[in-house]
Amino acid sequence: MKITFLTGEYPPMQGGIGDHTARLAKYLRPLGVGSSVLIDRRWPGAQTDPGLPVYANIPAWNWRCWPAVDHFVNHHRPDILHIQYQAAAFDLGGWVNWLPWYLRQLRRRPVRVVTTFHDLRVPYIFPKAGPFRWRSMLALARYSDGAICTNREDLHTLQQALPGLTAAHVPLGSNADPQSPPDFDRTAWRQRYQAGPKTLLLAYFGFLNESKGGEELVEAVALLRGQGLDARLLFIGGDVGDADPTNAAYARRVQTLIEQRGLAAMVYRTGYTTLAEVSANLLAADAVVMPYRDGVSFRRTTLIAALRHGCPVVSTRPADFAFLPEIRPGENMLLARPGQAGSLAETIVPLAHSAELRLKLAAGARQLGNLFNWEQVAAQTRDLYQTVLR
Repeated sequence: MKITFLTGEYPPMQGGIGDHTARLAKYLRPLGVGSSVLIDRRWPGAQTDPGLPVYANIPAWNWRCWPAVDHFVNHHRPDILHIQYQAAAFDLGGWVNWLPWYLRQLRRRPVRVVTTFHDLRVPYIFPKAGPFRWRSMLALARYSDGAICTNREDLHTLQQALPGLTAAHVPLGSNADPQSPPDFDRTAWRQRYQAGPKTLLLAYFGFLNESKGGEELVEAVALLRGQGLDARLLFIGGDVGDADPTNAAYARRVQTLIEQRGLAAMVYRTGYTTLAEVSANLLAADAVVMPYRDGVSFRRTTLIAALRHGCPVVSTRPADFAFLPEIRPGENMLLARPGQAGSLAETIVPLAHSAELRLKLAAGARQLGNLFNWEQVAAQTRDLYQTVLR
């Protein structure tokens, strides 16, 4: 079976979609699935996996991507074109959304198309596009032969809108499993951030954007310090990544707030770093705090990484717990009200005073994290491939 992944980012570009694509291809290989990657010309060309050809043949993610993909499919003849979709990864345009329609209806190409919806955020397309943005999302699902959703909420939304859609819920794998440096010493590592035995070292992992609650996190740290706690904040990883241009503006807003609250000396940034250093920083923290404004969701690979490291996790309540039956507040994570710094600080406080609670949450997080493994992700993806090829 030959698969070509169409993606807007791929290592060494920074971004969760690229990391997911690279790891999925690696774990599909033992299952008899050969992969290649089709990407735009911004890809820097530093190949990380010699067994996975990368073709930087797409001139741009506008109308020119249609003939470029059509030419590639006609020449290379993959069995499946697998689109790794997130609007920001394709420059927020809508041309990729209508690509399956173009290949099927206009070009009559025999290639099957599978789309992984990493989320259902609509593309920008053009000013005042309005309802056409959501119709473009539905077109991507409707004209694909199969759809993968990374969480049950999105799967439910698509199936409600498109009854009869061939779709599956396939969870994400971790983008950073535990692999700290061999000489890792937690006490020494914490000293990098002036974190002593009584310090509450809080970590945030991943890029900053509007949906992730960075401002509430900073405000919560200010509130905790106002209560006399030695709370410090560690941002792990790069701030912005290579895909979403809105991340940079939001990161600046968060930095401005840090300075306004007088927290510059208590906030640390690792920048983009090795996976071993990511792992060490997660293990050094007392808790990982991910205050998503739209509620906790398993479509966040950084959350999954924190769980697999056995980190006590603080996040925010989802809109509907029915889609997340695995989450048990107080046992495998703590949940605050979304968008409320006061609620977030109140939820964090018990962690500062109870080592027993931290150990309980760590054990629960590790158990929950075991549900997300790449062997399972690859097997479920291969099963959907087989379904659409019948």
